[in-house]
Amino acid sequence: MVMENGKKFALTNEGIEKLEEELKNLRGPWRKEIAQKLKEARAQGDLSENAEYDAAKDEQSRMEGRIAEIEHILRNAEVISGADGDCIALGSKVRLFDVEFDEEVDYHIVGPTEANPREGRISDESPLGKGLIGQKEGASVDITGPAGDVMKFKVLKIS
Repeated sequence: MVMENGKKFALTNEGIEKLEEELKNLRGPWRKEIAQKLKEARAQGDLSENAEYDAAKDEQSRMEGRIAEIEHILRNAEVISGADGDCIALGSKVRLFDVEFDEEVDYHIVGPTEANPREGRISDESPLGKGLIGQKEGASVDITGPAGDVMKFKVLKIS
């Protein structure tokens, strides 16, 4: 992940804690595990045709890349806290009524670094996130999705 034009990575405190925990694991137990795999693969002899050694080196490379990525994100993180006043903002938790499915849904508006729609964590740069930013409780919102479909929501609660 590359920071564009000096842009900070918008993260919640929870997002920062998750990244710090992942970094701790990558630097500790996971590095030791990879080192052990490399040691075992080297013990098999000729490294030029050793698939286990190649796989361990690839895994080590991916892990070191992830460590560098997390370190970069944490160095350039900007903590977001939540709603500013009565409008939806980056960090807000919202309860919406989905008109099409006749159900209530909960979302947390986060930066793209920690977005995970399956967990209800929606990026502020997604169509839904963009459409919700600045809305107030009681607002009816029409969101145009990537395929051109229109989703209708009513903002029930902002926290």
